[in-house]
Amino acid sequence: MIKTVTLTHQTGIVQGQIHLPASKSEANRALIIAALAGGQSEIQNLSEANDTQLLNRLLQSNTAVVNAEDAGTVMRFLTAYYAVTGQQRTLIGTERMCQRPIKVLVDALRELGASIDYLQEEGYPPLRINGFTGSSKNYLKVRSDISSQYISALLMIAPLLPEGLVLELEGKIGSRPYIEMTLSLMQHFGVSAIFEDNIITVPHQQYTPATFAVESDWSAASYWYSIVSLANEADIFLPGLKENSYQGDRAIVEIMDRLGVYTEFTTEGVRLLKKHCEKKVAYDFTNCPDLAQTIVALCAALGVTLEMTGVESLRIKETDRIQALQIEVLSMGASLDELTPGVFRMEPAILTKQELTFRTYQDHRMAMAFAPIALLEPVQIQEPHVVRKSYPRFWEDLEQVGFRVSMK
Repeated sequence: MIKTVTLTHQTGIVQGQIHLPASKSEANRALIIAALAGGQSEIQNLSEANDTQLLNRLLQSNTAVVNAEDAGTVMRFLTAYYAVTGQQRTLIGTERMCQRPIKVLVDALRELGASIDYLQEEGYPPLRINGFTGSSKNYLKVRSDISSQYISALLMIAPLLPEGLVLELEGKIGSRPYIEMTLSLMQHFGVSAIFEDNIITVPHQQYTPATFAVESDWSAASYWYSIVSLANEADIFLPGLKENSYQGDRAIVEIMDRLGVYTEFTTEGVRLLKKHCEKKVAYDFTNCPDLAQTIVALCAALGVTLEMTGVESLRIKETDRIQALQIEVLSMGASLDELTPGVFRMEPAILTKQELTFRTYQDHRMAMAFAPIALLEPVQIQEPHVVRKSYPRFWEDLEQVGFRVSMK
């Protein structure tokens, strides 16, 4: 297995058209809903991300033991899907997956009538799903400040419950756009719901099979925004992105408008061009936590002071992303400190034109967040294969715009 990739760029000039992977957030929700609709739907432009390909395979598999690997949405969505459809399955995953909490979702499913056992530590995978007896309960209170994936998993199965479901979201609602994405996709497949204040009401209904075309991935686009910001000259076109998008990471447009990138929307996608960059930025990542790594790495390299909030969920992702960022920016000479609970400040680095080495912690976003810094000085990324989780062609796409990519 390739252990490192070394990146350099001779000119700092990046131009070209990049075909991004499709959104795995949209694709994974569409696959679950299509399965709940009876399997007659057509999902176009299915994401090549490993998480999506894995979910697609598992939905078509009849094996008693199901391996969700390191995919959080796969673990959580399948837990709800297998429960409501009365399937008896054992759900396992990687070591890190078995450290990621699932108690909020399992408790909710048990209240609704699912029989689920923990096979090791209470509150964590692996799980044994024993079937679904149902209950008369149709009202739940669910914490909404941990992971929106729990809420999306419950919403997608809600129409199939005998009395539907009313969800009361307790606490600060994190990643709200992903909840709204789920409801929009449910509507596309014929299911109506009402989201008012912190209450979501989904009556008992049936999904209708439909055709759905998955949009290009705004999360993947964020790395190209970073590249444009760091380049000497840049003109990048990203087809397949929509101005009115379901995806929360479309927020990269507004964030990067302050960090040196102008976005021009066209009917085919977006064009990215350079503009003036501010020297101090504050941002609340509550609705787009997956962008935080990209922005931290970029600001460290640009010399921009960053203050950020809304990143609590990063502690339970593929790795503890806060800790990983603190370690890696320190290797650049930058610092990321928690000033008060939930409030972080990143003081930028002064780069010295020496090769930088970054660890990925088995996290795809760590690899892609730090790769653009190679426009300023040589960068070595460990475990480059991790990008397969969401953007398998990432290294090949960098070569298209002049990066020298050396795998060892």
